Amino acid sequence: MEALQNYLNPERIDEYLSTGLGLATKVLIAILILIVGSWIAKKVKNGIIKIGEKRPELDETLFNFLGSIARWVIMAFVFIAILNSFGFETTSIVAMLGAATVAIGLALQGAMSNLAAGVMLMIFRPYKRGDFVEGGSHFGKIEDINIFTTNMQTFDNQQIIIPNGKIWGDKIINHSHHPVRGVDLKINVAYNDDPAKARKIILDVLAAHPHVKSDPAPFVEVETLTERAMEFVVRPFTDGEHYWDVRYSVPEQIGSALGKAGFTTPYPRMLMIKE
Repeated sequence: MEALQNYLNPERIDEYLSTGLGLATKVLIAILILIVGSWIAKKVKNGIIKIGEKRPELDETLFNFLGSIARWVIMAFVFIAILNSFGFETTSIVAMLGAATVAIGLALQGAMSNLAAGVMLMIFRPYKRGDFVEGGSHFGKIEDINIFTTNMQTFDNQQIIIPNGKIWGDKIINHSHHPVRGVDLKINVAYNDDPAKARKIILDVLAAHPHVKSDPAPFVEVETLTERAMEFVVRPFTDGEHYWDVRYSVPEQIGSALGKAGFTTPYPRMLMIKE
């Protein structure tokens, strides 16, 4: 009975009410911090994404990623602020988060390198989806560019997933960057044949090809005198989309035209020893 009277003591009741009111206040403050923090985090993320939408020369994937990073960083500070509102010591928590970040960064050093390379690729955009690119010791059509990897489709219809760090740290050749491309070909003409006539036949073949441009004009000149023939450099120009058609159709057409004109096939000269 005496214990019950102690609990019902007005001073105790005031203490309980004060404690409950304080706890309720802390809960309301925590909820308010969570709501405001979430709103700010969402606004910052959407703002970063909108900046990307206004910059079409930059990849939108980069701004989506940066927006997500900014949102989670803000939410981390919101979480710390909520703990602080309840009276928890947050200094040690911040130190632990910093140490954990360093440890994770060291453990994922390779992944972070690919991440940094992915950010650089999305900022400078040396290639885009649909381009034919030589990079990372591979050649093919770019299917997708992610934060960590680049997906490429080869000509034999294989998918290659290349870490961005390997591409960024190597030479990148974008065969689709310029709309008009030169196609370098090598044509051999025997020494017994007339090089001027050969040049005319080659130019006639190029002029008749539907995908070879007249401007810029094709380049046809003797580059090297080998042990068996005069080696012509033949460089027609074409739209990028027709590059492979020109690359594989022109040599056959030139060979056929030279054969019809009576040109001989050059063979290496061999010393014949009679017994």
